[in-house]
Amino acid sequence: MELRIDRQAMVPVVQQVVDGLTDWIVQSGVPPATRLPSVRQIARGNLLSQSCVVEACERLVSQGVLTTRQGSGFIVAAPPTLRDADPELAGFEGRHAWCSEISAASGRLKLGQGSLPSSWREPDDLSYALREVARTDMDSLFNYSSPLGLPALREQIVRRLKVLNIAACSSRLMSTSGASHALDLIVRTLFKAGDCVVVETPGHAPLFDLLRMHGIRMLEVRRTSNGPDVEMLESVLRQFRPGALFIGSHHHNPTGSCLTPAVAQRIVQLSKRYDLQVIEDDVYADLHTGNGTRLAALDHEGRVIYVGSFSKTLSSSLRVGFVLADSHLLTRLAEVKMISGMGCSRLAEAVLARLMATGAYRKLVQRQRQRLNADRAAALQALEDAEWEVFGKPVGGLFIWARARLKDQALVRSQAQHCGLELSAADAFSPSGEAGDWHRINVACACDPRARQFLRNTCADRPPAF
Repeated sequence: MELRIDRQAMVPVVQQVVDGLTDWIVQSGVPPATRLPSVRQIARGNLLSQSCVVEACERLVSQGVLTTRQGSGFIVAAPPTLRDADPELAGFEGRHAWCSEISAASGRLKLGQGSLPSSWREPDDLSYALREVARTDMDSLFNYSSPLGLPALREQIVRRLKVLNIAACSSRLMSTSGASHALDLIVRTLFKAGDCVVVETPGHAPLFDLLRMHGIRMLEVRRTSNGPDVEMLESVLRQFRPGALFIGSHHHNPTGSCLTPAVAQRIVQLSKRYDLQVIEDDVYADLHTGNGTRLAALDHEGRVIYVGSFSKTLSSSLRVGFVLADSHLLTRLAEVKMISGMGCSRLAEAVLARLMATGAYRKLVQRQRQRLNADRAAALQALEDAEWEVFGKPVGGLFIWARARLKDQALVRSQAQHCGLELSAADAFSPSGEAGDWHRINVACACDPRARQFLRNTCADRPPAF
């Protein structure tokens, strides 16, 4: 069993062993109940310590990939089946196709999932920070956080924003339970049923559901590889005078595109001309190589509300995000935050603050960027070989937006099922629910053997394989 460990890579060796064992199980078609080679054999064959292999196997046990049996070492676990699924969750997924990524009950690889796969997560620094906070910070362990959030965390976020050329101070910044919470607070505070706002298409599916829930009318503006179509945006602003624009700045979900400086400048100009509030969603900022142009960095009149998150990089479970806005609006947001939920988790905020202060978080995202860059290049090449059309060529972030040359979408989806994949719903990224033939592809999943086989099977000049 060759795991191909790269000791020069920034990815920890234990995580490479986890990935290598997972790939071996998938590629070899190992049936459930198969016993792995002994820890000693794996370690000796790959020049590893036995403790390193044991730790990797224990992680796979916790993920349900392996199991243990007294006297038999580590054994390949039975894959989860639909019978294991929570029926209420399954019903929820059926109604909201964009959130099917939260459950792996089908056992299929979710090619368009919105976050990093579990196998990419690195628990060591997070576990250590949790233990340290629990040992040394009793207030964070048991007490509420303040309305604006833990001061130590807000100071760390301010330092991070300065790197992005965004002028910030802790009095203008409030923590939230992830970006979704931030957007919910903004919508509750600023809008009422019947108001209209501008959204991008394709765009962020949970935002569309949030706006529908509050009875807010969505005006669609086409997303291009440089950002929103500014000519179309100005036409919509002139005709309807909407109250706000919701925009993804860098590594847009789902297209992976980034705002160019020229488009960003034009949006700021339009916001002044039409008295437009801009809500800038930049949750993938830490997966961006280079600084880029943020609307919040160009805004000097308080028209841009900037939203960020750490859920995409650190942990989807440790829900921490933030809002940067002018002090008057921030006071209103904080009131809604306390009324609706008594604030955020002080424990989660303290853990993140510690990781940022020690540099562990910065090193984590560096490793993620390096790994994503390599997988993105490989995924783009695989898409080109399969003759898929790519919407621009993203240089960072999680997503590639692409479509097969095959016109028969039913055939494309049946091929995905045949290869053990699950694609996002055809209408998931449209504000109006219009079905399309473009697919969100998660870079971290695109190099999986099942994804590679799927792309080969959908090559335009190749007959379908079943």
